Amino acid sequence: MPTTRDYYEILGIEKTADAEEIKRAYRRLAMKYHPDRNPGDAEAEQKFKEAAEAYEILADEQKRSIYDQYGHEGLRGRGAAAHDFSRMDPTDIFSMFNDIFQGFGGGRAGGGRRGQARGFDLETEVSISLEEVLNGCERDVSFTRLDICTSCTGSGAKPGSKPAKCPTCGGQGRVQQSGLGGMFRMVVACPACGGRGQVITDFCDSCRGKGRTPKSRSLSVKIPPGIQDGQAIRVSGEGEPPPPEASPEGQGMRGDLHVVVRVQKHSLYHREGDHLILEMPISFTQAALGAEIEVPTLDGPKPLTVPAGTQHGHGFKIDGSGLPNLRGGRRGDLGVVVKIEVPRKLSAKQEQLLREYATTEEKSVLPERDGFWKKVKDLFGS
Repeated sequence: MPTTRDYYEILGIEKTADAEEIKRAYRRLAMKYHPDRNPGDAEAEQKFKEAAEAYEILADEQKRSIYDQYGHEGLRGRGAAAHDFSRMDPTDIFSMFNDIFQGFGGGRAGGGRRGQARGFDLETEVSISLEEVLNGCERDVSFTRLDICTSCTGSGAKPGSKPAKCPTCGGQGRVQQSGLGGMFRMVVACPACGGRGQVITDFCDSCRGKGRTPKSRSLSVKIPPGIQDGQAIRVSGEGEPPPPEASPEGQGMRGDLHVVVRVQKHSLYHREGDHLILEMPISFTQAALGAEIEVPTLDGPKPLTVPAGTQHGHGFKIDGSGLPNLRGGRRGDLGVVVKIEVPRKLSAKQEQLLREYATTEEKSVLPERDGFWKKVKDLFGS
């Protein structure tokens, strides 16, 4: 049955997302959970089907409008229900949305420049500190990709044997399939050969006929200064080779590796674009009388003049002490918000001075500690 989960939640997008954001979100999930990359993983296959269903609805303006107003029931009640992807073969789902993968690595048989076959893109994540955002850094990343089987050179057939023409599709790799109660027909990947046009009778022992085997890969990635959390660095040609149905020997363009950067939260600074915000504690005497203080910045301590009479929550700006812009390199500013701290403990002299000051303000303050508690005891007779 179709999913009952929220389609926006499935794709990880806001309800205000535009068509390109919807397409990009689906494309990323399809790459991540595609059955070719998750063989035998039922959970990944289910997520792949849910993503396909969500995309089918949200990419259609009319269906999306109905869904936004009435939810899943509205779609079923108005003849706009989603396909039941739970009963479909994942390869068929992929072929239905083949157009959005052209040029990005998702096409199962092509998608590269000038008709070249192109492999899948991959994605991984790295974590960096705010200090590393300032100057840039390098990170070693390790990932696993499906690569050409060295035993059969991608054919999937045992060395010494050859694949045979698929009897189901006649070697075409595609078959026609009825859709929506036979109202129209669509061309999908042949379920017998997976779109290759050939079937293997004697499987390669290393890859079991798939023509691809998982291989570990490690490389160093340069992260530029000023990168934002969630932005990705594209490493060209570090993705997978074209799928077997497009090119068994892997001829064509490799996909790319997308390294998503996660910036760790900092204990002192809050980031706003290229600017930083710092909450700086000061004493009430510094606020009242004014002071010269040292502010911690990513470049080291810098002086700041706090004028007399500064109020709690007042903001100051230190130019050029923020983070560099990713494109232009110009640094943002550091905003310093002062927080006036009230001391928890006072010496006898400090308390005496403050009480004397309170009399000049004509403000009511609590009596001295000993006298106050004596009155409390007298009140309750203990």
